[in-house]
Amino acid sequence: MSQVLDTPPPTAAPADGDLAALAARHGLAVSGARPSLPVYVRELWARRHFIAAFATAKLTAQYSQAKLGQVWQVMNPLLNAAVYFFIFGVLLGTKKGVPDYIPFLVTGVFIWTFTQSSILAGTRAISGNLGLVRALHFPRAALPISFCLQQLQQLLFSMGALVVILLCFGVAVSASWLLAIPALVLQFTFNAGVSMVMARMGAKTPDIAQLMPFILRTWMYVSGVMWSIDKLAKGHHGWPHWVVPVLQANPAAVYIDLMRYALIDSFHSSQLPHHVWPIATGWALVAGIGGFIYFWKAEETYGRG
Repeated sequence: MSQVLDTPPPTAAPADGDLAALAARHGLAVSGARPSLPVYVRELWARRHFIAAFATAKLTAQYSQAKLGQVWQVMNPLLNAAVYFFIFGVLLGTKKGVPDYIPFLVTGVFIWTFTQSSILAGTRAISGNLGLVRALHFPRAALPISFCLQQLQQLLFSMGALVVILLCFGVAVSASWLLAIPALVLQFTFNAGVSMVMARMGAKTPDIAQLMPFILRTWMYVSGVMWSIDKLAKGHHGWPHWVVPVLQANPAAVYIDLMRYALIDSFHSSQLPHHVWPIATGWALVAGIGGFIYFWKAEETYGRG
């Protein structure tokens, strides 16, 4: 006679709510979950040494394969300035009526390059470092911020050449040069905010990195890098009345003009837009805070897919 073995009834799978309660009871959290904004800021601050070291390492490695090495940090913007001087200053005559045109041009090129390079690097900050993003747990905002810090270090390295150019063309050292410090702080904050916006967009759509050079080139042409917006304002070109104020409030033009005002004694306050420091501060706060929050909201999506 066969013996019937009793088998225990199948147990039902625990519900999702039960699992969540069990995980919470034992201090478990969702892997890769976005922390709250205050926690995220604290985590980012705790990694400030990594951000600085990463930026320095990237800067050191940037020209490691070139024979001239770090000299290219100065040569690149200087060569760009030479090309712009020939095309715009000589052929198109934009230097006419602009005192100290070469210091005017070189300052504009150096400051614009800081913004341009920061945004381009930020666009690829996530998509170009997926191995690092997927391998290590850290606030992803550290990447675009470190790339902006790298570009700031490069600008400061290049400022030595800018000072030599200013002195060679008769621009005297003055107390107004100290205004370059708050101007650079505001520009760095603006650049970092825009870089974080572009980093999130570039992480989702990497093709944006191919489009950005064209957008930035157009932005450069309307930012008064090679020509004087103030000269346009005083001329009669048949432009609508709103064009000049919009060009003057353009953040790239604001930071360029602030640096020219700080360093070049022939660039007077009358050439600056009204309320220029509040405008510069406003752009920095809107881009810096807004870009940071925009980037943080997608924190858990970076490196996935």
